[in-house]
Amino acid sequence: MSGHSKWATTKHKKAVIDAKRGKLFAKLIKNIEVAARTGGGDPDGNPTLYDAIQKAKKSSVPNKNIDSAVKRGSGQEAGGADYETIMYEGYGPNGVAVLIECLTDNRNRAASDVRVAMTRNGGSMADPGSVSYLFNRKGVVIVPKGDLTEDDVLGAVLDAGAEEVNDLGETFEVISEATDLVAVRTALQEAGVDYESAEASFVPTMQVELDEEGARKIFKLIDALEDSDDVQNVFANFDVSDDVMAKVDA
Repeated sequence: MSGHSKWATTKHKKAVIDAKRGKLFAKLIKNIEVAARTGGGDPDGNPTLYDAIQKAKKSSVPNKNIDSAVKRGSGQEAGGADYETIMYEGYGPNGVAVLIECLTDNRNRAASDVRVAMTRNGGSMADPGSVSYLFNRKGVVIVPKGDLTEDDVLGAVLDAGAEEVNDLGETFEVISEATDLVAVRTALQEAGVDYESAEASFVPTMQVELDEEGARKIFKLIDALEDSDDVQNVFANFDVSDDVMAKVDA
């Protein structure tokens, strides 16, 4: 399956313990605040907030930070910012399509950060719609393997609307329509299956196979983009084989 998914999953684990943890925490907190503002502060009645909180907890964000973000977003505490979601489109090295999802209270700053990161790392900006058609909005749930088999996971989620289960090495990736995400996540919980994250994502419909040099270039670009406080997610349509990934990791 997608080399990008494998890389993102591995990078997420490392991010929890590396020097960027503070930046990761800030982005997860921002996500919670926006979810609470949009759908209310009760996670039982706001699935987006529920999943944002679970993702933050899995990444070791302190509960007091999570509670404060919910209260700011829902208006129970002052200090919440007025964030807006902006999607930028572009191309990275080797023609890799890139979607950059920003959550920002300063549109000009976000646009500048994205443009600088792209141009300095072999990328170029593209017009709205010229890249996004290469992706579909999907529900993506990441399940740690443990003692589970692919059939175990598939059996738990098939009737809930899951389309496929992909083996990413140490985890399984469950893909569904974005509208079936909550049903799939709930089915896993009811089956007693733990999960790392559940969120709507952009999944590429076609992929660009990269060699070691190409992989290093696109990873550098994505790191530069994600270094911006305003960039929440980066989606790209590259694929990297296990052999190439091993070389890059080495």
